[in-house]
Amino acid sequence: MTLDGLEPSILLPALAAGLLVLASHVPLGMEVLRRGIIFIDLAIAQIAGLGIVIASTLGFAVDGWRTQLSAVLAALAGALALRWMEKKNPAHLEAVIGVSFVAAACAAVALMSQDPHAGEHLQELLVGQILWSTWAGLAPLALVTVGVLVAWFGLNLKASALGFYLLFALTVTASVQVVGVYLVFASLIVPALAAGGRLWRAYAVGIAGYALGLLASGLFDLPAGAAIVLALVVAGALGGLLRARATAATPRRAG
Repeated sequence: MTLDGLEPSILLPALAAGLLVLASHVPLGMEVLRRGIIFIDLAIAQIAGLGIVIASTLGFAVDGWRTQLSAVLAALAGALALRWMEKKNPAHLEAVIGVSFVAAACAAVALMSQDPHAGEHLQELLVGQILWSTWAGLAPLALVTVGVLVAWFGLNLKASALGFYLLFALTVTASVQVVGVYLVFASLIVPALAAGGRLWRAYAVGIAGYALGLLASGLFDLPAGAAIVLALVVAGALGGLLRARATAATPRRAG
C-alpha cells in the first residue's frame, strides 16, 4: 500500500467523470430494471464500441468527430433495432439483446485481429481509461449528461419507449468511451438493484462505489475500472443488506 497513488489531480477528474456517469445512469438503470431488459446496456455499449473500432479501422482518429459520429450512429441503430424487436416479439427480446452483444463483440475482435495493439484497444473498450480523465475532456460528457437529464425529468421522455431507447443509446455512447463497458453496466445495474426503487439510495450506492474504488486503486495500484466495479458491488451488497434490515425492523400496520 502506498499514498503516492492518491494524486488529487488524477483522482478528482476521475471522480467527476464517475459522478457524471452516475447522474444519468442511475435513473436509466432503474428503468432498465423495471422493463426487465438487464443486458441492454452491455449490448448497446458493445455496439457503440464496434462503431469506434470500425472508425479506427478506416483510419479515423480515435478522438475525432468521425469516430464519435460512428459510435453514435451504431448505438442509435442498435437501439432502434432492439425497440423494433420489443414491439414485434417482446418474449425473445432478452435473447436478442444477448445475441447482439456477442455479435458486436466478435465483430470488434475480428476487425482488430490485424492490429498489433488490438489487446490494448480491447482492454480500453472493456475497462475504460477513467484515470485519464481531464477537466476539459469531461465537457462533452457533461453536456450529454445535462441534456439527458433535462429530457428524462424535464421533458418526461422516460414515458416514451422510443425516447428511452434513444436517450439510452446517446448516454451509453458518451460514457463507454470514458469508463468502459464493464463500468457502464455496473453503474446502471448495481445502484438500481440495491436501491429498492429509491433514487437517492441508488445515487448513494453509486457515489460510495466510485469513491471507494478510486481510493483502492490509488492505494494499492489496482486497475481503476476493475477496482470501481468491485467497490460498486460491495457498496450495493451492503446497501441492499441495510435496506433489508431497515425494512424488517419497521413495524407493520395491523389490518
